Amino acid sequence: MFDFLEGYDVLGAFWMTVKLTALSAVGSLIWGTLLAAMRVSPVPLMRGFGTAYVNIVRNIPLTVIILFCSAGLADVFGVTLGGEDFDVQGFRLAVLGLVAYTAAFVCEALRSGMNTVPLGQAEAARAIGLSFTQTLWLVVLPQAFRSVIGPLANVLIALTKNTTVAAAIGVAEAAYLMKTMIENEAQTLLIGAVFAFGFVVLTLPTGLILGWLSKRLAVKR
Repeated sequence: MFDFLEGYDVLGAFWMTVKLTALSAVGSLIWGTLLAAMRVSPVPLMRGFGTAYVNIVRNIPLTVIILFCSAGLADVFGVTLGGEDFDVQGFRLAVLGLVAYTAAFVCEALRSGMNTVPLGQAEAARAIGLSFTQTLWLVVLPQAFRSVIGPLANVLIALTKNTTVAAAIGVAEAAYLMKTMIENEAQTLLIGAVFAFGFVVLTLPTGLILGWLSKRLAVKR
């Protein structure tokens, strides 16, 4: 029944998806945390930049951002991120686009977590001489992260599925291989089922594990 899989590196394609997800998740978490810090910053310029970035990027389709990274940054401005061949360059630019897009959602998830931290704790931290930055990183963010593990899990699952957009710039991940197989084989339903099952295998354990962590690490009020 699955003879049509011979000659295709399905596991390799899903491994590319895993690498895209992992690198983009780390980058999104870092950049999203910085954006969240900007959005609650007492500096108007930083607060305005964070607000504008989130509102603009969230309303741009991911496909447009990925294509801009490839056609705009690479072809027009010559930004290749150190990639010498087309495959490496496409992979790195896809990660950049996914980070730029997903960070906006990470930022909003974290900001909602910051709002759950009682204002009195921040005021007490300032009262003992902590600066805004120290209060944010030592008091507010640790509690915010614990309260938004569930929402961040949803963002991570969405990111895993969004990696399929990287096929638009030739990154050989799962969706790219599925498109190739559908063009070459006459088993459209089975091919779709195989790749759908692969994404379920990637996303379901992630949701279950992070959901368990969310309950275990939840901040007791």
